[in-house]
Amino acid sequence: MIDKKTELLAPAGDLEKLKIAVLYGADAVYIGGEEYSLRAKAKNFTEEQMKEGIEFAHIHGAKVYVTANIYAHNSDFEGMAEYFKKIEALGADAILISDLGVFSVAREAVPNMEIHVSTQANNTNYMSANMWYKLGARRVVVARELSFKEIKTIRENIPADMDIEAFVHGAMCISYSGRCLLSNYLSGRDANKGECVHACRWKYYLMEETRPGEYMPVVENERGTYIYNSKDLCMIEHIPELIDAGVQSFKIEGRMKTPFYVGTVVKAYRQAIDDCLKDRALYESKKEYYLEEVSKASHREYTTGFYYRKPDGNEQVYTNNSYIRDYDFIGMVEEDYDESTGCAVVMQRNKFEVGDEIEVMPAKGESWKMTVTKMWNEDGEEVMSAPHPQQLLKVKFDKPVKKHDMLRKAVK
Repeated sequence: MIDKKTELLAPAGDLEKLKIAVLYGADAVYIGGEEYSLRAKAKNFTEEQMKEGIEFAHIHGAKVYVTANIYAHNSDFEGMAEYFKKIEALGADAILISDLGVFSVAREAVPNMEIHVSTQANNTNYMSANMWYKLGARRVVVARELSFKEIKTIRENIPADMDIEAFVHGAMCISYSGRCLLSNYLSGRDANKGECVHACRWKYYLMEETRPGEYMPVVENERGTYIYNSKDLCMIEHIPELIDAGVQSFKIEGRMKTPFYVGTVVKAYRQAIDDCLKDRALYESKKEYYLEEVSKASHREYTTGFYYRKPDGNEQVYTNNSYIRDYDFIGMVEEDYDESTGCAVVMQRNKFEVGDEIEVMPAKGESWKMTVTKMWNEDGEEVMSAPHPQQLLKVKFDKPVKKHDMLRKAVK
């Protein structure tokens, strides 16, 4: 095992999510700028937002990695060198790249910036990792198709100062390491340039070639039939194995996810990693708790992917076709607790009412439950319900709360 700090790396699709990820325990975040990112539909970051986000992360001791992991076409290179120089000037800690041409531009334009090689580059062996290292990369994001044994072999055969990053949680593309062609073929929108329409999650029909016009629906039976969909990866119960395999950076997928998802998942993994590094017996005793906490964010059924073995057909069999959502994100504290009134200002995210039992999830410390007893609207009028999206309310709390603490409610 390599003696390096274990990093928790979180997604940040916009400035709010960046702040949530950092406050809830991420050591680093990965973000997309307005160009060259594989999540074009995410809000992504303007130059001003990137500057603010990097400054915020650095103040809190976290790093920021900027994604530029498209597969570039000839026209994409215009202005690329200037873009990388701008990222460097803003203080970003690394660039995430998959295309060799893009890599060469970055090495020439910003020779002092750290470069990480994206999973899009299909990093499945130590020979390719070593070649990237010789070219100047200092981290490789291994392909999601690798087992613990394969990752450990890579770790043993690459330089000690080259990090291994691996996905530990989130949506799993069924295409080889995400190099999807379905979106481009069916919609003309290139998944490898950030415009994926998630064609793998559409509903499909089969048509036999000798029976044109006869559409046979692909449907579920009690076992489920999912050719294109995939389950969500969840490795929160396998932290020791990841560490022992030589993974330095634990990557959470989800730049398109909500702030509630980011905060919930990051906090659960932060607790699990810290407990594991402190005392593995403690970690083992709390695995059920970690899984319960991370599952409070909306998710599909979980899988361990390829880490233990090559999944068979049953790994893609569902009992249902929907996300599992046991909790609603109902609000976020916008202003710190006022000790004189016992209240704090909350921005509503989903409807809640007086009498509801809710759970307060602070960025640090244990979550706790309370019943909503009183709240007031912006005009100071006492109200019984909060039905309006992003409505600001003054809510009575049983204990002090802080800005960015989240409120959630069990779905009945």
